[in-house]
Amino acid sequence: MKLVKLIANLGYGSRKDVTQLFRSGRITDADGEVLYTDDVVAYESIRVDDEPLDPPVGLVLMLNKPFGVTCSRKDPGRVVYDLLPPRYNVRTPVLSSVGRLDRDTTGLLLFTDDGALLHRIISPKAQVAKVYEATLAQDLRGDEGALFASGTMLLETEKEPLAPAVLEVLGPRHARLTVTEGRYHQVRRMFAAAGNHVETLRRISVGGLTLGELPLGEWRALDVDEIASIFSSAA
Repeated sequence: MKLVKLIANLGYGSRKDVTQLFRSGRITDADGEVLYTDDVVAYESIRVDDEPLDPPVGLVLMLNKPFGVTCSRKDPGRVVYDLLPPRYNVRTPVLSSVGRLDRDTTGLLLFTDDGALLHRIISPKAQVAKVYEATLAQDLRGDEGALFASGTMLLETEKEPLAPAVLEVLGPRHARLTVTEGRYHQVRRMFAAAGNHVETLRRISVGGLTLGELPLGEWRALDVDEIASIFSSAA
C-alpha cells in the first residue's frame, strides 16, 4: 500500500492532508530522515511529527468505560468514542465496539477494526464468558443462583430461555454473574426477573481478559497474547 493511503487510512487526514505532511517534512523514519511518498519503509520505522504511527489494521483496544457514556457514535450526549484519540474515529476500516455496555454500566469494553475477530468474540458459538459485578437494591433471597443456572429462565418478551449463568454471592446485596450471551440489558433483566433491581453494574472480564489496573476512562491497545486470552476462558 502506498504510504499516503496507509497513513490516511489511520486517520491522520485525507490523502491531500497526508501529502502535505510529506511536503512539510513531518513524516520521517526512526532515524529522522525525511520520507517521500514513494519510499518503501518498514511500518514500525515510520514517524509522524517524531511519533510512531498508530497500530495498523488488526487493532484491538480495551477501555475501562465510565458511567454515563453511551456506546454509540450518534448519541447527543457523551459517547465512548469521545474517550479515544480523534483520528481513531476516522480510521479505515472503522473501529467498532465489540458488543455494547449500556449508559449506566461501567467496565471492560473492547474495540477493533477486525470484523472477523469482532464476530468471533460475540458469536454465541464461541461462548466467551463475560463477568459482571452488581450491587443490588435488595438482599439476595438465596434461590437466584439455581434460577440463573437452570437454563430455563425466560426473560419477558423473549421466546428462547437464557443459557445457564453462574452466580457468585459476594455479600447480601453484592454479586458476581458470569454469562455467555449478550442479550439486551441481560444482567439487569435477569435480576429484575428474580425480583431485584441492579443499582450499579461493572463488567470486569471478557474471556480470560481482565481490566487489571486500567484506570476508569482510560484505554490501551492489546497485544497478541492478550487478544488470544479472550478465548482462553470460554465456557
